[in-house]
Amino acid sequence: MTVSSDVRTDRQSLRHWLVRHWYADTPFPLLAPLGWLYARAMTLRRHAYARGWLTRYAVGAPVIVVGNIDVGGNGKTPTVITLAQAIAERGWRVGVVARGYGATRCQAATYPMDVSPASDPAQAGDEPVLIARRTSAQVVVDPDRVRGARRLVETFGVDVVLADDGLQHLRLARDLEIALVDGEHGLGNRRCLPAGPLREAPARLSSVDFVVTRGQGQDFVMVAGQPQNIATSERATLAAFSERPVAALAGIAQPSRFFTMLEAADITFTAWQPGDHGQAPDVLVDDDDVPVLMTEKDAVKWPARAAARAWAIPVEAQFAPALQATLVSAIERVITRYHD
Repeated sequence: MTVSSDVRTDRQSLRHWLVRHWYADTPFPLLAPLGWLYARAMTLRRHAYARGWLTRYAVGAPVIVVGNIDVGGNGKTPTVITLAQAIAERGWRVGVVARGYGATRCQAATYPMDVSPASDPAQAGDEPVLIARRTSAQVVVDPDRVRGARRLVETFGVDVVLADDGLQHLRLARDLEIALVDGEHGLGNRRCLPAGPLREAPARLSSVDFVVTRGQGQDFVMVAGQPQNIATSERATLAAFSERPVAALAGIAQPSRFFTMLEAADITFTAWQPGDHGQAPDVLVDDDDVPVLMTEKDAVKWPARAAARAWAIPVEAQFAPALQATLVSAIERVITRYHD
């Protein structure tokens, strides 16, 4: 694998440096007090909502939150996709509300924004567009997730709202919380930002309904499907790319996971890392016949003029069957109780 640094900004380089040290438990003496203050502020904020000093808003339907307490990408969107598909198969109308990370806010006319498979990721965000393409759920993007969730209920009549990455959005009342944890990296040095990778103190996990761990031998794993050509929808195998030059693009929180998957398939490639929610670098959209392998999240942003050589690799969140049945049954009980 060859990693290009051409598309890394100083900000991205700083983030990679911080993440590397957060998960290596490198001490940050100067940042430790700031981390303590951040953790304390988040705890006090949560207590304020719990005691009614700050108001939580119900939206007229049950809300299931999928999130995490660290800054890493732990598979939230694939989990939302898997749950949305499973719940819809039970006959319920599912809505998904998201903040729309990666969207260019000034391009959006109004919020809440209804998202369809044909929506522009620059306006709606890459992950909401991916959810709309992969599921039958109605997707709405709004930085104010209470307002977005209410639109799902009042305009589209959904039976349940899944909140993608809403664990810290406490204004939105919720019925179940599902927290995802990376089984490989865990909680890093267990310190809060900026001294560590956590958005809330580790004790927060004791208050959620389900803690679900990602990794081999854990609660769920990410499974790669067959690469699909963006222009023609042609399917191929990963092995088909093992004997020729390939470029690989991963604009996700932890691109190393995507690259490791390709290496396991004996693919030699030049790696490009535009950063989480980043755009494809111009060098990869030039006229060229080198195939470009990318995540589905990157594929929704890929320029049509270069789509003929671009291949999206779908990734599924594959849960232990018993756990998936438990999660779906818990959600269905909440829906049934709410609508009785």
